[in-house]
Amino acid sequence: MISQQTIQQILSRVDVVEVVGSFVKLKKRGVNYIGLCPFHNEKSPSFSVSPTKEIYKCFGCGKSGNSISFLMEAEKYSYVEALRWLANKYNVEIEETEISPELKQQYQVADSLYIINQFAQQYFSDKLFNSEEGEDIAMSYLKERGFREEIIRKFQIGYCLQERDAFAKAAIAGQYNQEYLQKSGLIVVRDDRPYDNYRGRIIFPIHNQSGKVLGFGARVIGKVDRAPKYINTPENEIYHKSKILYGSYFARQAIDKNDECLLVEGYTDVVSLHQAGIENVVASGGTSLTPDQLRLVKKYTKNLTIIYDGDSAGVKAALRGLDLAIEEGLNVKLVLIPDNEDPDSYVNKIGAAQFQDFVKENKKDFILFQVEILLKDAGDDTNKKAALVNQIAETIAKLNKAEDFTKQQDYIRRCSALLRIDEVGLNTLVNKFIRDKVQKQESKMPVDDGQYYDDQPPPVFIPEDDASTLFNKDEMNERGMVRCLLDYGLKAWDENRRVADFIFEESVDQNMIDNKELVRIMETYKAWYDEGIEPGPKNFLYHEDQQLSATVVSVMDFAYELSLKWNEHFDGKLPTTEDIYRADVKSVVTYLKIRKIRRLMDENQQDMQRPHTSEELMVLLQTHVHLKQMEQDMIKSNGTVIFK
Repeated sequence: MISQQTIQQILSRVDVVEVVGSFVKLKKRGVNYIGLCPFHNEKSPSFSVSPTKEIYKCFGCGKSGNSISFLMEAEKYSYVEALRWLANKYNVEIEETEISPELKQQYQVADSLYIINQFAQQYFSDKLFNSEEGEDIAMSYLKERGFREEIIRKFQIGYCLQERDAFAKAAIAGQYNQEYLQKSGLIVVRDDRPYDNYRGRIIFPIHNQSGKVLGFGARVIGKVDRAPKYINTPENEIYHKSKILYGSYFARQAIDKNDECLLVEGYTDVVSLHQAGIENVVASGGTSLTPDQLRLVKKYTKNLTIIYDGDSAGVKAALRGLDLAIEEGLNVKLVLIPDNEDPDSYVNKIGAAQFQDFVKENKKDFILFQVEILLKDAGDDTNKKAALVNQIAETIAKLNKAEDFTKQQDYIRRCSALLRIDEVGLNTLVNKFIRDKVQKQESKMPVDDGQYYDDQPPPVFIPEDDASTLFNKDEMNERGMVRCLLDYGLKAWDENRRVADFIFEESVDQNMIDNKELVRIMETYKAWYDEGIEPGPKNFLYHEDQQLSATVVSVMDFAYELSLKWNEHFDGKLPTTEDIYRADVKSVVTYLKIRKIRRLMDENQQDMQRPHTSEELMVLLQTHVHLKQMEQDMIKSNGTVIFK
């Protein structure tokens, strides 16, 4: 894990304008910066960045956050990946917390493989562009396939010379470890001599989500009878084929923007479609889809369109992984390329515009397509038809989330019509599969003792969409209390106390705060403060608990900020933070106290409605008078209360 010291170093250097500006063209307006929102299509800029508060906010779609959450949203990084990106940008050396020797060794091997792969990618690219063999054989082949130089450079495509050990010599001369070169799959050792594994092949680097090279796909040039068409990097510490989609690094923003991922089989399919301007496309590498690959798609979109060859092998490949995709909650469509073509050849044959039209017009619903194919395969065989009905019912049963109910019922209706069976019977069969699955899951669940297990994830808290939530006056003041604590907590209240001391000493009853996320912020603040840590907004803004961070961002939201040129247009001294912070704090504390008094009054009045003796009733009446007097005295002594 990254040490806290490293995290603090990173956060001390982060400039939200600089980070967001790496992805969005920003223009200064007043104290803030504005630009076109990267999270939704817009023509007029509604995306604002506040350098003073270190947050961004889109007033169009409601997205808001800090530098880390921006990277997590825009680049789909994890929290740790975002920190590593920032560390790299601001030249902060990452220090890891104490880890086991085995894990440390694993990290060192992974780092070494990344370094070797970077060297190899640059070497292969150089041989493609700057060697006679590369230009005559490999470049000629690529251009014959229709690839232009700019797309070759974009995907960092290269070439491995036909000489048996040209790369091995260069790598060993560069003092790269021979053991790691073998592990990377770049060389093989025979009779104690290293040889190039990819000689005479076109090299396709495979990148991770941050652009680092994980491994390679090496394609033979032309047709060779005995040699495999592709050789891929073997599984190692950084290359796991089941977790990789080729081209995802180049496609991620286009997928996010189009809200659709196109999935093809091969590397050249991806490159050709990108060259044609269709960039929301990735490749599975010719293997069956895996849960990890589908989750990678789901990070960007729920809409997956699979584009495969129209031959029988292509159809079978398309059908594999269907149930997994449905279980992941993806909306899956299928497009089959006609005339024994593949996406690469077909887009070159008909052009980009016609290809896009073809995809749009020929999308087939995956489940209904499966019914058609299996029905055709079953023919008149009764046993096959019975198996088909069970298979389709089991597939539909995987749509078992509450929000999928309407979709599930629609599939039952349409599939029963195609299969010519009773709709009620299919519905019953689907429900049976759902019950079986639930019972199976329940049998595996551990006894609930209030603890979480390694294979049982803790509950996930999903933040509400603050753009669509209308806060009442009570919640606005609750947020005001937390904002005062974050902004002013370390400022002086009087000679002996800080604002944080005043707030906590005033015994603001946290039960009076309805929003429990705000209570969590106050409790976290107090725990740090009691330990001698001096917490400020930044401690929470970049907290690894993304729910906590998101709540703080919403509390610090900036609908309006005072223009720096205000003094040029109006006379008189403008109040500063130093002038108003005590009044601000007193206002929110007073409001919560009055709110508590009013709740006590309500409870007291409700108690008065019940049967009582005359003595008890007198006590309740006196209590009411006393509480009312307290409320009036508090309002009178403190002046006007905001949001009263």
